[in-house]
Amino acid sequence: MINKYKQKVLSGKKLTFEEAVKLSNSENKEELYSAANDIRIFFCGQTIDLCSITNAKSGKCSQDCKWCSQSDAYETEIDEYELVEMDSTVKEAIENATKGVKRHSLVTSGRRVNDLTLENLIPIYKEIKNKSDISLCASMGLITEKQLLKLKTEVGIEHYHCNLETAPSFFSEVCTTHTIDEKIETIKNAHKLDINVCSGGIIGMGETMEHRIELAITLRDLHVQSIPINILNPVKGTPLENAKSLSEEEILTTIAIFRFLNPKANLRFAGGRLQIKHFQEKALLSGISAALTGDYLTTIGSNVEEDIKDFKKAGFVI
Repeated sequence: MINKYKQKVLSGKKLTFEEAVKLSNSENKEELYSAANDIRIFFCGQTIDLCSITNAKSGKCSQDCKWCSQSDAYETEIDEYELVEMDSTVKEAIENATKGVKRHSLVTSGRRVNDLTLENLIPIYKEIKNKSDISLCASMGLITEKQLLKLKTEVGIEHYHCNLETAPSFFSEVCTTHTIDEKIETIKNAHKLDINVCSGGIIGMGETMEHRIELAITLRDLHVQSIPINILNPVKGTPLENAKSLSEEEILTTIAIFRFLNPKANLRFAGGRLQIKHFQEKALLSGISAALTGDYLTTIGSNVEEDIKDFKKAGFVI
Protein backbone atom coordinates (compact mmCIF):
# COMPACT_ATOMS: atom_id res chain seq x y z
CA MET A 1 0.00 0.00 0.00
CA ILE A 2 2.75 2.47 0.93
CA ASN A 3 4.60 2.00 -2.35
CA LYS A 4 1.34 2.21 -4.30
CA TYR A 5 0.50 5.58 -2.73
CA LYS A 6 4.08 6.78 -3.17
CA GLN A 7 3.92 6.02 -6.89
CA LYS A 8 0.59 7.83 -7.10
CA VAL A 9 2.14 10.95 -5.56
CA LEU A 10 5.28 10.74 -7.71
CA SER A 11 3.06 10.60 -10.81
CA GLY A 12 1.50 13.91 -9.83
CA LYS A 13 -1.80 12.66 -8.41
CA LYS A 14 -3.30 13.70 -5.07
CA LEU A 15 -4.09 11.37 -2.21
CA THR A 16 -7.58 11.49 -0.74
CA PHE A 17 -8.34 12.01 2.93
CA GLU A 18 -9.24 8.31 3.25
CA GLU A 19 -5.97 7.21 1.64
CA ALA A 20 -3.98 9.44 3.98
CA VAL A 21 -5.76 7.94 7.00
CA LYS A 22 -4.87 4.44 5.75
CA LEU A 23 -1.25 5.51 5.36
CA SER A 24 -1.13 6.91 8.90
CA ASN A 25 -2.39 3.57 10.21
CA SER A 26 0.11 1.46 8.28
CA GLU A 27 2.12 -0.85 10.51
CA ASN A 28 5.42 -0.53 8.67
CA LYS A 29 6.39 2.95 9.86
CA GLU A 30 9.99 2.73 8.68
CA GLU A 31 8.77 2.08 5.14
CA LEU A 32 6.38 5.03 5.46
CA TYR A 33 9.16 7.39 6.57
CA SER A 34 11.47 6.16 3.80
CA ALA A 35 8.77 6.64 1.17
CA ALA A 36 8.12 10.19 2.40
CA ASN A 37 11.85 10.88 2.14
CA ASP A 38 11.85 9.57 -1.45
CA ILE A 39 9.02 11.97 -2.29
CA ARG A 40 10.95 14.83 -0.71
CA ILE A 41 14.08 14.04 -2.74
CA PHE A 42 12.08 13.68 -5.97
CA PHE A 43 10.31 17.05 -5.68
CA CYS A 44 12.62 19.14 -3.46
CA GLY A 45 16.07 17.65 -3.93
CA GLN A 46 18.71 17.79 -1.20
CA THR A 47 18.53 21.53 -0.50
CA ILE A 48 17.21 22.69 2.86
CA ASP A 49 15.61 26.15 3.03
CA LEU A 50 16.49 28.15 6.16
CA CYS A 51 14.65 31.13 7.66
CA SER A 52 14.77 33.06 10.93
CA ILE A 53 12.51 35.42 12.88
CA THR A 54 12.55 38.36 15.27
CA ASN A 55 9.81 38.84 17.85
CA ALA A 56 9.17 42.46 16.89
CA LYS A 57 6.24 43.14 19.22
CA SER A 58 5.80 40.89 22.24
CA GLY A 59 2.85 40.06 24.48
CA LYS A 60 -0.32 41.95 25.45
CA CYS A 61 -2.36 40.06 22.85
CA SER A 62 -6.16 40.23 23.04
CA GLN A 63 -6.65 36.78 21.53
CA ASP A 64 -7.25 33.62 23.60
CA CYS A 65 -5.20 31.06 21.63
CA LYS A 66 -4.74 28.28 24.20
CA TRP A 67 -1.17 27.47 23.21
CA CYS A 68 0.20 31.01 23.28
CA SER A 69 2.27 32.60 26.04
CA GLN A 70 1.63 36.08 24.59
CA SER A 71 -2.10 36.14 25.31
CA ASP A 72 -3.29 38.67 27.89
CA ALA A 73 -5.78 36.05 29.05
CA TYR A 74 -3.04 33.97 30.72
CA GLU A 75 -0.43 34.55 33.40
CA THR A 76 2.91 33.76 31.78
CA GLU A 77 6.42 34.99 32.37
CA ILE A 78 7.45 36.54 29.07
CA ASP A 79 9.07 39.82 28.12
CA GLU A 80 6.51 42.33 26.86
CA TYR A 81 7.39 45.29 24.64
CA GLU A 82 5.76 47.43 21.97
CA LEU A 83 8.57 47.44 19.43
CA VAL A 84 11.90 45.75 19.04
CA GLU A 85 15.08 47.84 18.91
CA MET A 86 16.30 48.50 15.35
CA ASP A 87 20.07 48.00 15.65
CA SER A 88 19.92 44.58 17.32
CA THR A 89 17.27 43.37 14.88
CA VAL A 90 19.22 44.46 11.81
CA LYS A 91 22.40 42.95 13.24
CA GLU A 92 20.67 39.62 13.85
CA ALA A 93 19.26 39.47 10.31
CA ILE A 94 22.63 40.35 8.74
CA GLU A 95 24.49 37.76 10.82
CA ASN A 96 21.97 35.08 9.88
CA ALA A 97 22.29 35.98 6.20
CA THR A 98 26.07 35.54 6.30
CA LYS A 99 25.60 32.06 7.81
CA GLY A 100 23.31 30.86 5.02
CA VAL A 101 19.82 31.82 6.23
CA LYS A 102 17.70 32.71 3.23
CA ARG A 103 14.81 34.69 4.76
CA HIS A 104 14.07 36.79 7.83
CA SER A 105 10.69 37.73 9.29
CA LEU A 106 9.47 40.33 11.76
CA VAL A 107 6.64 38.91 13.89
CA THR A 108 4.14 40.96 15.89
CA SER A 109 1.75 39.80 18.58
CA GLY A 110 -1.93 40.69 18.43
CA ARG A 111 -4.98 40.03 16.28
CA ARG A 112 -3.52 42.22 13.53
CA VAL A 113 -0.81 44.84 13.27
CA ASN A 114 -1.99 48.43 13.60
CA ASP A 115 -0.94 51.08 11.09
CA LEU A 116 1.34 52.91 13.53
CA THR A 117 3.30 49.77 14.42
CA LEU A 118 3.56 48.92 10.73
CA GLU A 119 4.96 52.38 9.96
CA ASN A 120 7.55 51.93 12.72
CA LEU A 121 8.61 48.52 11.39
CA ILE A 122 9.15 49.65 7.81
CA PRO A 123 12.45 51.49 8.55
CA ILE A 124 13.77 48.28 10.19
CA TYR A 125 12.91 46.29 7.07
CA LYS A 126 14.56 48.91 4.86
CA GLU A 127 17.74 48.83 6.91
CA ILE A 128 17.89 45.02 6.72
CA LYS A 129 17.42 45.20 2.95
CA ASN A 130 20.08 47.90 2.55
CA LYS A 131 22.67 45.91 4.47
CA SER A 132 22.03 42.32 3.33
CA ASP A 133 20.60 40.24 0.52
CA ILE A 134 18.31 38.24 2.82
CA SER A 135 14.68 37.90 1.65
CA LEU A 136 12.01 39.57 3.76
CA CYS A 137 8.96 38.02 5.37
CA ALA A 138 6.27 39.27 7.75
CA SER A 139 4.00 37.62 10.30
CA MET A 140 1.52 40.16 11.61
CA GLY A 141 -1.75 38.39 12.20
CA LEU A 142 -4.93 39.04 10.23
CA ILE A 143 -3.32 41.80 8.18
CA THR A 144 -5.42 43.79 5.70
CA GLU A 145 -4.88 43.72 1.96
CA LYS A 146 -3.94 47.43 2.06
CA GLN A 147 -1.27 46.77 4.71
CA LEU A 148 0.08 43.82 2.75
CA LEU A 149 0.37 45.98 -0.35
CA LYS A 150 2.28 48.58 1.66
CA LEU A 151 4.77 45.95 2.83
CA LYS A 152 5.22 44.67 -0.70
CA THR A 153 5.66 48.02 -2.42
CA GLU A 154 7.67 49.86 0.23
CA VAL A 155 10.05 47.17 1.48
CA GLY A 156 9.71 44.28 -0.96
CA ILE A 157 8.12 41.66 1.28
CA GLU A 158 8.21 38.36 -0.63
CA HIS A 159 6.52 36.08 1.91
CA TYR A 160 3.71 36.41 4.43
CA HIS A 161 3.29 33.98 7.30
CA CYS A 162 -0.09 33.13 8.81
CA ASN A 163 -0.43 29.72 10.44
CA LEU A 164 -3.81 28.01 10.26
CA GLU A 165 -2.59 26.26 13.45
CA THR A 166 -4.90 23.25 13.23
CA ALA A 167 -7.75 21.66 11.27
CA PRO A 168 -10.79 23.84 10.48
CA SER A 169 -12.99 21.38 12.39
CA PHE A 170 -10.81 21.64 15.53
CA PHE A 171 -9.83 25.32 15.52
CA SER A 172 -12.63 26.54 17.80
CA GLU A 173 -11.38 24.12 20.47
CA VAL A 174 -8.15 26.09 20.83
CA CYS A 175 -9.19 29.66 19.92
CA THR A 176 -12.49 31.53 20.15
CA THR A 177 -11.52 35.17 19.50
CA HIS A 178 -11.00 34.76 15.76
CA THR A 179 -11.86 32.11 13.19
CA ILE A 180 -9.90 29.98 10.81
CA ASP A 181 -11.92 31.52 7.98
CA GLU A 182 -10.31 34.87 8.83
CA LYS A 183 -6.89 33.25 8.56
CA ILE A 184 -7.81 31.70 5.21
CA GLU A 185 -8.97 35.11 3.97
CA THR A 186 -5.58 36.56 4.97
CA ILE A 187 -3.80 33.85 2.98
CA LYS A 188 -6.00 34.53 -0.04
CA ASN A 189 -5.24 38.26 0.20
CA ALA A 190 -1.51 37.50 0.10
CA HIS A 191 -1.98 35.25 -2.94
CA LYS A 192 -4.00 38.00 -4.61
CA LEU A 193 -0.97 40.29 -4.36
CA ASP A 194 1.44 37.56 -5.56
CA ILE A 195 3.03 37.30 -2.13
CA ASN A 196 4.23 33.80 -1.25
CA VAL A 197 2.53 32.22 1.74
CA CYS A 198 3.99 30.38 4.71
CA SER A 199 1.31 28.59 6.75
CA GLY A 200 1.30 25.49 8.90
CA GLY A 201 0.26 24.44 12.34
CA ILE A 202 0.98 23.09 15.79
CA ILE A 203 0.68 19.42 16.63
CA GLY A 204 0.10 18.12 20.14
CA MET A 205 -2.81 20.35 21.17
CA GLY A 206 -5.24 17.46 21.65
CA GLU A 207 -6.09 17.02 17.99
CA THR A 208 -6.25 13.61 16.29
CA MET A 209 -4.23 12.35 13.35
CA GLU A 210 -7.37 12.85 11.26
CA HIS A 211 -7.35 16.52 12.26
CA ARG A 212 -3.72 16.80 11.11
CA ILE A 213 -4.61 15.20 7.80
CA GLU A 214 -7.48 17.67 7.43
CA LEU A 215 -5.04 20.53 8.07
CA ALA A 216 -2.53 19.17 5.53
CA ILE A 217 -5.23 18.90 2.86
CA THR A 218 -6.55 22.39 3.65
CA LEU A 219 -3.03 23.79 3.17
CA ARG A 220 -2.69 21.85 -0.07
CA ASP A 221 -5.97 23.26 -1.36
CA LEU A 222 -4.74 26.76 -0.49
CA HIS A 223 -1.56 26.14 -2.53
CA VAL A 224 0.73 26.85 0.42
CA GLN A 225 4.36 26.15 -0.47
CA SER A 226 6.00 26.68 2.94
CA ILE A 227 4.48 24.67 5.77
CA PRO A 228 5.92 25.02 9.30
CA ILE A 229 5.29 22.00 11.50
CA ASN A 230 5.41 23.15 15.12
CA ILE A 231 5.42 20.72 18.04
CA LEU A 232 3.63 22.14 21.05
CA ASN A 233 6.00 23.42 23.71
CA PRO A 234 3.62 23.66 26.70
CA VAL A 235 4.02 26.99 28.48
CA LYS A 236 3.19 27.32 32.17
CA GLY A 237 0.12 29.48 32.65
CA THR A 238 -1.56 28.58 29.37
CA PRO A 239 -4.53 26.17 29.18
CA LEU A 240 -2.29 23.64 27.40
CA GLU A 241 0.50 23.68 29.99
CA ASN A 242 -0.22 20.04 30.91
CA ALA A 243 -0.73 18.74 27.38
CA LYS A 244 0.55 15.22 26.88
CA SER A 245 3.71 14.96 24.80
CA LEU A 246 3.47 13.24 21.45
CA SER A 247 5.39 10.03 20.87
CA GLU A 248 8.29 9.83 18.44
CA GLU A 249 6.20 7.64 16.15
CA GLU A 250 3.29 10.09 16.09
CA ILE A 251 5.55 13.02 15.22
CA LEU A 252 7.40 11.15 12.47
CA THR A 253 4.15 9.78 11.05
CA THR A 254 2.67 13.28 10.96
CA ILE A 255 5.68 14.65 9.06
CA ALA A 256 5.55 11.76 6.59
CA ILE A 257 1.81 12.18 5.95
CA PHE A 258 2.25 15.92 5.41
CA ARG A 259 4.90 15.09 2.78
CA PHE A 260 2.60 12.64 0.99
CA LEU A 261 -0.15 15.26 0.92
CA ASN A 262 2.08 18.24 0.07
CA PRO A 263 4.83 16.67 -2.04
CA LYS A 264 6.24 19.89 -3.53
CA ALA A 265 5.98 22.13 -0.47
CA ASN A 266 8.79 23.03 1.90
CA LEU A 267 7.90 21.21 5.12
CA ARG A 268 9.59 23.34 7.74
CA PHE A 269 10.96 22.34 11.14
CA ALA A 270 9.67 25.05 13.48
CA GLY A 271 8.76 25.53 17.16
CA GLY A 272 9.35 22.71 19.62
CA ARG A 273 12.20 21.20 17.64
CA LEU A 274 14.55 21.02 20.61
CA GLN A 275 12.16 18.46 22.11
CA ILE A 276 13.02 16.03 19.32
CA LYS A 277 16.74 16.71 19.09
CA HIS A 278 17.45 13.07 19.93
CA PHE A 279 15.65 11.91 16.77
CA GLN A 280 16.01 15.04 14.65
CA GLU A 281 17.90 13.31 11.83
CA LYS A 282 15.18 10.68 11.58
CA ALA A 283 12.61 13.47 11.32
CA LEU A 284 14.66 15.20 8.63
CA LEU A 285 14.63 11.99 6.63
CA SER A 286 10.86 11.60 6.97
CA GLY A 287 9.99 14.47 4.66
CA ILE A 288 11.43 17.74 6.05
CA SER A 289 12.97 20.14 3.52
CA ALA A 290 13.20 23.44 5.43
CA ALA A 291 13.78 24.82 8.91
CA LEU A 292 13.21 27.84 11.10
CA THR A 293 16.58 28.33 12.76
CA GLY A 294 17.65 30.48 15.70
CA ASP A 295 15.35 31.56 18.54
CA TYR A 296 11.55 31.47 18.40
CA LEU A 297 9.07 34.05 19.68
CA THR A 298 9.20 33.55 23.44
CA THR A 299 11.32 30.40 23.73
CA ILE A 300 14.95 29.58 23.08
CA GLY A 301 15.49 27.94 19.72
CA SER A 302 18.48 26.37 18.03
CA ASN A 303 21.97 27.56 17.20
CA VAL A 304 22.29 28.43 13.50
CA GLU A 305 25.81 27.01 13.12
CA GLU A 306 24.85 23.80 14.93
CA ASP A 307 21.75 23.44 12.76
CA ILE A 308 23.75 23.81 9.57
CA LYS A 309 26.24 21.21 10.79
CA ASP A 310 23.42 18.78 11.64
CA PHE A 311 21.62 19.32 8.32
CA LYS A 312 24.80 18.77 6.32
CA LYS A 313 25.49 15.61 8.29
CA ALA A 314 22.03 14.35 7.26
CA GLY A 315 22.94 14.91 3.61
CA PHE A 316 21.38 18.31 2.96
CA VAL A 317 22.85 21.24 1.05
CA ILE A 318 22.32 24.66 2.66
